[in-house]
Amino acid sequence: MTFSVKDILKMEVAPALGCTEPVAIALAAAAARAQLPEGPPEEIEIWVDPNIYKNGIAVAIPGTEGLSGLDMAAALGAVGGDPYRRLEVLAPVDRQAASKAKSLVDEGRVKVNLLADRRGLYIRAAVKACGHTAQAEIETLHDNIVSLFLDGNRISDSPLLASGGQNDPGSPGQDLPALEKWLKQLTLNQLLELIDQLDGQDMTFVRQGIDLNLQLASHGLKYGSGLGVGKTLMRLVRQKLIKKDMITAARILTSAAADARMAGVKLPAMSSAGSGNHGLTAILPIVAVRDYIEVEEKTLLEAVALSHLITGYVKAYTGRLSAICGCSVAAGAGATAGTTYLLSGDVHHIAGAIKNLIMDLAGVICDGAKAGCALKLSTAAGTAVQAALFALQGVTVGPEDGIISASPEATMKNVGTLTNEGMIETDRTILNIMLEKRFSQK
Repeated sequence: MTFSVKDILKMEVAPALGCTEPVAIALAAAAARAQLPEGPPEEIEIWVDPNIYKNGIAVAIPGTEGLSGLDMAAALGAVGGDPYRRLEVLAPVDRQAASKAKSLVDEGRVKVNLLADRRGLYIRAAVKACGHTAQAEIETLHDNIVSLFLDGNRISDSPLLASGGQNDPGSPGQDLPALEKWLKQLTLNQLLELIDQLDGQDMTFVRQGIDLNLQLASHGLKYGSGLGVGKTLMRLVRQKLIKKDMITAARILTSAAADARMAGVKLPAMSSAGSGNHGLTAILPIVAVRDYIEVEEKTLLEAVALSHLITGYVKAYTGRLSAICGCSVAAGAGATAGTTYLLSGDVHHIAGAIKNLIMDLAGVICDGAKAGCALKLSTAAGTAVQAALFALQGVTVGPEDGIISASPEATMKNVGTLTNEGMIETDRTILNIMLEKRFSQK
C-alpha cells in the first residue's frame, strides 16, 4: 500500500483544542452522550490506558478556567461537548457547562478506571441518562471512535463512526498501522521526495497550522500564561541578560505557545502525530528561524511539511504515547530536519541534524502533560535549531556514539527500540510516582 503526502498530512496533522488526552476522553464521553435521549447525564464512567491516564491527569482543560482531571474531561464532554468537532469537541463548552460538569464530579458521579495492563491508546466511556446507557470506544488515534453502543446494542450507522471508526474501511484509524508500516520502509531521501507532491491545498493547510500555533505563542507572550517560560525568556532578552539569536528565538516562541496551551487557553493548536505539543515543536522553531534569513514562503511551508513527515516517521517507531518525550525526540527530529532544509541544507546535513538531536535529547522522559512541558518544549526547540546549525557546520555525531547508527533511519529506529523494549518499566515507574504523589495529596 502506498500513501501520498496528502494522506500523511490528513492522518497525522489536525487542529486540536486542548491537550489531546483529556480531549480524547471528552470526545468519547460526548460521543456516548450523543446516543442518548435528551436529558442531563446522570452517571459517567471511563476506562483508559496508562498513558492516556498519565498525560491527562494534571493538564488544564480549555473553557474551565484552570480545572483539570480525567473525570472533569469526561464530564465536560458529556455535558457540553460536540463529538462531531472531533479534537475540537470542547469548543462549545462555556461557564455554564463547566459548572454543571464540576457538580457531576463533586457529587461523585464520574468514575475513572485505570486499565493498568492495557497497551496502546484506549478509552471507553459509558454515560447514563433517562434510564438508558450508552458507550463509546476510542483506539489507535485520539479521535478514532471504533464502537458505539446503546443499552448494549451496537450502533453501526452513526456518522461519528463513519468519520473515524473501524466500520469505515478508509478511516484514519484503520489506515494508521498501514501508514506507519509504509513509512518505516522509506529512506530520508524518499521522505524528502514526498515534499515535491505538495499542492496548493496542502500548502494552505500547512500555513493554517503555522497561524494557529503562532496565535498560541502570541497569547503566551502577552499574558504569561501557565509557567510563563516564553515570557520570562523574552524578559531576560529585554534585560540583556541573554541574547536573542536563532536558538533563543525558537525557545521563546515554542515555549510561549506551550505555556498558553498547557494553561487551558481556549485556542486550538495544529497537532502533529496526535499531539498538540508535538505540533508546536514541529512548527514553531522553523518559523522562528525564518525571521533571521531571506527565504520564500514556499520554502518555509515545505520545511514545516518535512517536519511533520519526520515527526510521524519517528512516532511510527515509538508509538503514539510512551515513556519518552515525543516532543523532544520525534517533533524535535522533525523540527531540526525542517530547520536544516530551511537553511538550504541537503539530505546529508538533515541526516546529521537528526542524529545530533537524538544524541542530545533521547533520554528525556514523558511524565504527563502539565505546565512544565513548556520547559521541555523550550529545550527541544533550541536543541533542534542548534543541531541543524552544527550539522551545517560539519559537526555530526558518529555511529560509534551510544544509540546513534550510521544512518538517520537506523538511528530513529533505535529510539523506537529504546522506547518499546527498554523503557516499559520506566513508564510504569513514572505513572506509579505520579499516582503516589496524587493520592498522598488528597
